[in-house]
Amino acid sequence: MSVLKTSLRNFLAHKGRMALSAVAVLLSVAFVCGTLVFTDTMNTTFDKLFAATSSDVTVSPKPAGDDQGARSRTGKPDALPASLVQRVEKAPGVGRTEGGVSSSQVTVVNAKNENMGSSTGAPTIAGNWTDNDLKAMEITSGHAPRGPTEMMVDADTADKHHLKIGDSLRTIAVTGDFTAKITGIATFKVTNPGAAIVYFDTATAQKELLGATGQFTHINVTAASGVSDTQLKQNVAAALGAGPYKLQTAKESADASRDSVGSFLDVMKYAMLGFAGIAFLVGIFLIINTFSMLVAQRTREIGLMRAIGSSRKQVNRSVLLEALLLGVFGSILGVGAGVGLAVGLMKLMGSIGMELSTGDLTVKWTTPVIGLVLGVVVTVVAAYVPARRAGKISPMAALRDAGTPADGRAGVIRAVIGLVLTGAGTAALFAAANSSKASAGSGLLGLGVVLTLIGFVVVGPLLAGGVVRVISALVLRMFGPVGRMAERNALRNPRRTGATGAALMIGLALVACLSVVGSSMVASATSELDKSVGADFIVSSGTGQPIVPQAADALKKTPGIEHVTNYKAVDAKLTAPDGKAQNDQVTAADPTYRQDLRRKTVDGDLAAAYGPNAMSLGDTYAKEHGIKVGDSMTVAFKGGSTAKLKVAAITSDDTNVDKGAMYTNITTVATYLPADKMPKNMLMFAKAEDGKAKDAYASLKESLKAYPQYKVQNQADFKQDLKDQIGQLLNIVYGLLALAIIVAVLGVVNTLALSVVERTREIGLMRAIGLSRRQLRRMIRLESVVIALFGALLGLGLGMGWGTTAQKLLALEGMGVLDIPWPTILTVFVASAFVGLFAALIPAFRAGRMNVLNAIATD
Repeated sequence: MSVLKTSLRNFLAHKGRMALSAVAVLLSVAFVCGTLVFTDTMNTTFDKLFAATSSDVTVSPKPAGDDQGARSRTGKPDALPASLVQRVEKAPGVGRTEGGVSSSQVTVVNAKNENMGSSTGAPTIAGNWTDNDLKAMEITSGHAPRGPTEMMVDADTADKHHLKIGDSLRTIAVTGDFTAKITGIATFKVTNPGAAIVYFDTATAQKELLGATGQFTHINVTAASGVSDTQLKQNVAAALGAGPYKLQTAKESADASRDSVGSFLDVMKYAMLGFAGIAFLVGIFLIINTFSMLVAQRTREIGLMRAIGSSRKQVNRSVLLEALLLGVFGSILGVGAGVGLAVGLMKLMGSIGMELSTGDLTVKWTTPVIGLVLGVVVTVVAAYVPARRAGKISPMAALRDAGTPADGRAGVIRAVIGLVLTGAGTAALFAAANSSKASAGSGLLGLGVVLTLIGFVVVGPLLAGGVVRVISALVLRMFGPVGRMAERNALRNPRRTGATGAALMIGLALVACLSVVGSSMVASATSELDKSVGADFIVSSGTGQPIVPQAADALKKTPGIEHVTNYKAVDAKLTAPDGKAQNDQVTAADPTYRQDLRRKTVDGDLAAAYGPNAMSLGDTYAKEHGIKVGDSMTVAFKGGSTAKLKVAAITSDDTNVDKGAMYTNITTVATYLPADKMPKNMLMFAKAEDGKAKDAYASLKESLKAYPQYKVQNQADFKQDLKDQIGQLLNIVYGLLALAIIVAVLGVVNTLALSVVERTREIGLMRAIGLSRRQLRRMIRLESVVIALFGALLGLGLGMGWGTTAQKLLALEGMGVLDIPWPTILTVFVASAFVGLFAALIPAFRAGRMNVLNAIATD
């Protein structure tokens, strides 16, 4: 009980000094709990939506193997004959049956050709209005569509785009364009995460979305009273007999839909938890520093406790109990803050188009438990080393001054271990950089990153002595005696400086690594585009949506264009001459694609590959199967027949554009694949007539003005788009890393604050012999700047080493240009100095306010 009382007394006595450590725990726990609540809420939202939109049993076309990609590339969903509805109706236990039409391969635009779809990547879904839709929606304005000129939209889309009854919208489908007026608005009874929904009457949906009446994409079956979904499924299956049908109960349908969304949500959740883990790692340094300094400042107090009979275990336990109190306090607040963070993320998603209702906010019992356990365990583990150090304080320490600085040199054993780990990590990185296979090299890279990071943390105190002196010589000497005192303060306890700098080092190392990788990817792709792409213009949707025929025709009619190239991805099963088969894609293109993409030919003639019943292979595939020019490949086109194609050329895979591509002529594929199974263009390329590139660029944009889902890009646009995409991804990562950097800044603040308390008498003496308040504050700010620059220098150097190694592995995949983003690196380094200045504001202000006499009298 006395240990508990002592711990409580010490915790409350030093609550101000504990505050920043508690904030670090709070932030880290909040990020973990916020991530869990946010992703659980998204799962709940989708679960409710899928449950509400699933009929008791759904009958749909059965995929022929893994041809989901092939079906989406045709731009038209697979369909069932309408006659199946009558057959299903005759099955025992059927209460109601209705045919449904649904397609996500559409674009809806207003009179100004503005896309009415979601800006978040959620699909635009068009279909017929059915009784099953009443489970999830209700018509809140107007009426359901009754003819070919009428349509209904969901309320969220109407609100977002300011649509009202009477407005006309044009729907663009692979079967053609058609215009209808809004006659009704339907509101979701559950949350719609962001998809745009439009409805037509059944006949219009069949004709305009499927290209023919008498077809449905699915059949909704409602069970009669007392009949279970499982029994109904069995009855319907018996009534239909064998055939290309897929039957799913409501639960199976919802589970399948959830799985398709769940993989994305899992990736997002674990990525965010990874960044929370980084913040926890940084927080460990803060907690270790806090308790180490508190133990050092209480040396005399602990010595007195030992002198009056406290055992080493009791002292150890006292410090760990303080850490436990800190972990519990910070974690409880963190759990509450995490729920608030989740609500904030939901609002943020709502501002960019993904609607999430706080009514679906899901806080599972496991979330606060995980937050509390994680926060408490991390805090107690971090405090273990300082607690052991406290237990080793002897009773004789009561006779010495409190606050005696720690050893000025890092232990020899620690230095040796740090150097060994750093050396082993460097060797692993070197081996990864010289690896011949990316798969093997990635494991070595991960090992090298972990070992060098741990090594730098362990060897930090040893590095602090030399690095801080170099930084001080360049930065602090100009400030005269105040600068020299700041340098000596930073060098006074290398272990503390090393730990404080290491916290900042981790976040900046990741920033530097990702900057090098991202910049190298852009530089490599740009270099490859300059070398390989001969087309003046590239046309694509940017979302994987195929180019509808009417848009393709508009492109081909554009004046000032020398040629337009069609480009299709065709799924097929390829069997090599050695008998080995695999599912792959064949690139079907016009012969002009040879001009649009310059490919190095290892053997044969690429022009011949576009001849009748001919194709090309990449040299990697050819080597694996021992194929040479003149051999024949068996190509079974999915949805079509099997062809024997002669290998007319083998191209080099030393590229990152169309790496491993197999080329053939579109006319060859058309011989073996029915027209309705032929994929639509995924990309199109265009070459301007000589001297007309500028006019042709403007003309192409004008030609596609009516189709806003597609964009025309010249090579400069394409490069900028690639740079922007990678930049946006990096900005998201930097934003998530900002949490770790904030925690590191708190560590600098806490270290300085506790250091000021530790040096109270010293500060009083310096003030007494003439040091002004202004000089004192400057000294503390300069000390903070040096510590921040020390951490930044280690982090940026380490990160550039990681990034350079990662680029060497990317070079094996065709990204061979190493580009160090020096402006970014230098900006981060300079910004670290300002971080140091910011972190020192409060400690410097408090030091300057000290009463000189009271400070000198401090014991």
